Amino acid sequence: MVDLRVKVEIWSDVVCPWCAVGKHRFEKALARFEHRDQVEVSYHSFELDPGAPRELEGGDLHDHLAAKYGMTRAEAEAKHRQMTELAAEDGWEFHFDRARRANTFDAHRLLHLAAERGVQEAVKERFFRGYFTEGEPIADHDTLVRLAAEAGLDADEARAVLASDRYADAVRADERQAAAYGITAVPFFVVDRTYGVAGAQPPDALLQVLEKAWAEAHPLQVVTPAGGVDGCADGTCGV
Repeated sequence: MVDLRVKVEIWSDVVCPWCAVGKHRFEKALARFEHRDQVEVSYHSFELDPGAPRELEGGDLHDHLAAKYGMTRAEAEAKHRQMTELAAEDGWEFHFDRARRANTFDAHRLLHLAAERGVQEAVKERFFRGYFTEGEPIADHDTLVRLAAEAGLDADEARAVLASDRYADAVRADERQAAAYGITAVPFFVVDRTYGVAGAQPPDALLQVLEKAWAEAHPLQVVTPAGGVDGCADGTCGV
């Protein structure tokens, strides 16, 4: 049997504010899509800052942004205020003063486990909220286990994964696929391995891509009766 579902793959990172915004915008588009029950969504790993520390360092994200782009702290705070206001329109409450630079490799490993257990979307949402709203140390194993368990993962299984190297290869495979696609910024949406959508696009734009993918996966089958067609064409009618 041919699988005619629309498959949406989303590359993102849990410390990327635009990825959080893009997640909610996509969900708004999906809610308006007539065939939403036949859309398969999966999240894939992308590390914006693979060299980030696993232990908490001094300074908040204002300091990190200022240092990275050579701006003053006041300028960084202004940028984050703008992002906070924009994110609020999509249902997020951001507190950049609480968040700290952190390595996300282990968070991505747990997201692969969550995908296998059918709770990936919920765990992704919890990680976003934990990091941007609550200032949780997203590289800390105890924190990751607690957040994942709150979103539906078994705590003991999550802890066992983090104590091992399980899903490390899956994270690296996602990152290799992103490189093969030419993805350099996230979020990035791949629909049916045919359409790529870069950035946190408005829901209307994402909905259009879903509709186009659905139409191409489900072409209209025209049935012509044995006796021909009673109809009009080219300005004339057969009678």
